[in-house]
Amino acid sequence: MFFKLENSTIAFGGLVANKNVTAEVEKGQIVGLIGPNGAGKSPMFKSISGFNKIDSGTIRFKDRDITKLGPVEVCRAGIACTFQKAQSFAGMTLEESVLVGAYLRRKRKKDALPFAHEMIRFVGLEGKEQVKIPRLNMFERKKAELAAALATEPEMLLLDELFAGLVPTEVEMMLELVKKVNGELGIALFIVEHVLRVIMSLCEKVYVLEYGEIIASGSPQVISSDERVIKAYLGEDYDVADDQ
Repeated sequence: MFFKLENSTIAFGGLVANKNVTAEVEKGQIVGLIGPNGAGKSPMFKSISGFNKIDSGTIRFKDRDITKLGPVEVCRAGIACTFQKAQSFAGMTLEESVLVGAYLRRKRKKDALPFAHEMIRFVGLEGKEQVKIPRLNMFERKKAELAAALATEPEMLLLDELFAGLVPTEVEMMLELVKKVNGELGIALFIVEHVLRVIMSLCEKVYVLEYGEIIASGSPQVISSDERVIKAYLGEDYDVADDQ
């Protein structure tokens, strides 16, 4: 088993964000997570990355129990994440921001810096190494955060609404970049996304979360025809052909 979140429950006081949630990702696989706002998607991702502690259940990665690990330890184990709102260091240049990720496994600057530059080129931001993060546009900041995550050399990436706020042409370019991350680097991807074209075109398997519980799972084609999913999230007028 590569990755498995099993019977995870998270509660914040009397509010249950996740209830007995189970999800799996195989090595090199692309898996999606969808659901209406407030369904518990972000708490689920934050529990995997170590920012939230689950109240019950287990999280295993490459046959290792990582349930109680914090964010740095989870990242060191091989799971990195990007956030819906870019979390790069505002006072840093692009180079410095990506270098922070590279230092996780490369302790000397002479080793870390060339690799940071390689990741910057990989996401298509070459030439902007000395630009401060706030001076990048939304699309560039999202790519900068992706570069910083890739610099930690993960085996699995959690992408939390990476496509949010992008215009259609940027969605297409980001889609190709994400395919490149998976295809060329072999990194498994677990994606939370409201842009259904992304889910339908990228994912081999999709989980659907509603009120903190998984109500369906399967291929995009199976999910898109599930009556519970249509009622809870997609809407009666949804046509899968529109998202191919």
